[in-house]
Amino acid sequence: MSMNQIDKFLSATANFNAEEILAWASTQFGSRIALASSFGAEDQVMTDMIASQNLPIAIFTLDTGRLPQETYDLIDATRQRYNLDIEVLFPDPADVEEMVRQCGVNCFRKSVELRKTCCNVRKVKPLGRRVNAKTLDAWVTGLRREQALMRSGAQAVQWDQANGLVKINPLVDWTDQQVWSYIRKHDVAYNALHDRGYPSIGCLPCTRAVKPGEHPRAGRWWWEQPEQKECGLHVVNGELVRKKTDSE
Repeated sequence: MSMNQIDKFLSATANFNAEEILAWASTQFGSRIALASSFGAEDQVMTDMIASQNLPIAIFTLDTGRLPQETYDLIDATRQRYNLDIEVLFPDPADVEEMVRQCGVNCFRKSVELRKTCCNVRKVKPLGRRVNAKTLDAWVTGLRREQALMRSGAQAVQWDQANGLVKINPLVDWTDQQVWSYIRKHDVAYNALHDRGYPSIGCLPCTRAVKPGEHPRAGRWWWEQPEQKECGLHVVNGELVRKKTDSE
């Protein structure tokens, strides 16, 4: 897809709110669009928006095999509340076995490269199999600019070069306060860990509670530098989303 077409999509949705962006995307892409949910607060907001509008947007999630029990509980609760068929993707057992045999079960603590290898095996590759199955033209994410420095250049509609799909980010300009205001107003179910100091939740061994004054994503891969803290799912033109400098 040309960048000219992406610009047209951005122009068409420029004045839309999140619900309207989702409705537009559903009309634009029909059955060839899906929400990739990690069951974070943002994804729960969008699931509620999809269900309340009865939009035919499929929902899938990644079970890395190392998620907190609270996340599994939320998956079940969300299915029951909205009567949704949520597709669960798993890493290839052979890939996991080879990685653990070569590097150890907790290899992600040894180096940034090995941590990215683990993310690739448990998250990126399963996602790739789903989005590259020739059944999707677009995918929806809960990415927000405020979440991290590397995400500050994200747009509501963008081209995902790595996966060859249009990427829809309905909450891209939302603040954390807006997310939680929606959750409270609509009584949306959320991960119990959020109430225990976990604003951002990933795999159990790679997530800790944040301390007062810390960035919301400080608890993700906390042993790494901030500029290294991405799992590889969110890229633009083959590169991680990042903040542009004045010279660019």
